[in-house]
Amino acid sequence: MSKRDYYEVLEVSKEASVEEIKKAYRKKAMQFHPDKNPGDKGAEEKFKEAAEAYEVLSNAQKKSRYDQYGHAGVGGAAGGGFGGGGMSMDDIFSHFGDIFGGGGSSFGGFSGFGGFGGGGRQRVSKGSNLRVKVTLTLDEILKGVEKKIKVKKYVPCKHCSGSGADGGASHSTCSTCHGSGQVTRISNTILGQMQTASTCPTCGGEGKIITNKCKYCAGEGIEKEEEVISINIPAGVEEGMQLSVSGKGNAARRGGINGDLLVLIHEAEHAELVRDGRDLLYNMYVSIPQATLGSPVEIPTLEGRVKVKIEAGTQPGKVLRLRGKGLPEVNSYGRGDLLVKINVWIPKDISKDEKKIMEKMAESDSFKPDLSTQDKNFFSKVKDMF
Repeated sequence: MSKRDYYEVLEVSKEASVEEIKKAYRKKAMQFHPDKNPGDKGAEEKFKEAAEAYEVLSNAQKKSRYDQYGHAGVGGAAGGGFGGGGMSMDDIFSHFGDIFGGGGSSFGGFSGFGGFGGGGRQRVSKGSNLRVKVTLTLDEILKGVEKKIKVKKYVPCKHCSGSGADGGASHSTCSTCHGSGQVTRISNTILGQMQTASTCPTCGGEGKIITNKCKYCAGEGIEKEEEVISINIPAGVEEGMQLSVSGKGNAARRGGINGDLLVLIHEAEHAELVRDGRDLLYNMYVSIPQATLGSPVEIPTLEGRVKVKIEAGTQPGKVLRLRGKGLPEVNSYGRGDLLVKINVWIPKDISKDEKKIMEKMAESDSFKPDLSTQDKNFFSKVKDMF
């Protein structure tokens, strides 16, 4: 069976940069990693094929020979980079492990798939994350707040200290993996022998077996319990924002690392103010006499009501800006503004006397619209602010 073209294997063009080739290989390696595809020989071969292609195309000299002469120019199994013999998984991990952010013999940042190539490292389990929704008022968002929430979560079993075993010496070394947490198998492929490792099915990667399980947690090492957790929420958070509290999630089975507590922020509606990013919006209604003659009015803010002067002749739609009366951004200095839109209240029902007054006012030139003062950009300004 003939080998596939290396560019085809990684799905890159001949003009691809080293960084593009590296990115393509990382994608393929993560897709076909044996721990992610246990028992799938096809995935194993594609994983090996991608490593072979990367070993050649990432090397300028080998790439040049391959471009000129094809597979014959780089000869030998695995592109000639592994001594011409069968390439094991350890070869791949030690050769390319740093591509995933790790060093030397481990598969670096490819955590969660069993820890290949680490000399038989045992699996470190992690508890699951917890998710809660916290409702905050705008007043709490203004200054930040500490919230105490009660959650039901898994914690280490108090009777066995999270070990899952009843008594001190209640573990024995796993007879299947001999304490390594992994089992190794060797298979023959067209490119030679391939050695792969996977999590031990007997001990689940722990390398030991509980011989006398804790009767309270049935050997799991965890039990459910209510816990009150304090969460410090910074000022300026927004609707839909998610905060992470490290280590406050569920405990892991039989030791390991706790999961995290994920806090989803929900904003409660304010009775008078509407949030728009850092700014606050307020619709204020004034009477015709107030708008005509001018008048002092009270405006609500998050720190109490403040008095401002409505100037005589104020037109509907005018926007007042109270600087620094809005909200802060998370981990930032300064605050937004409070924007007050002036609306003139038009009564629907008036008395006969009031109607006569209005009719008399309508005859006055002072109450006739002066179209020359109309702001042509009014609508665009309002649209931008609201």
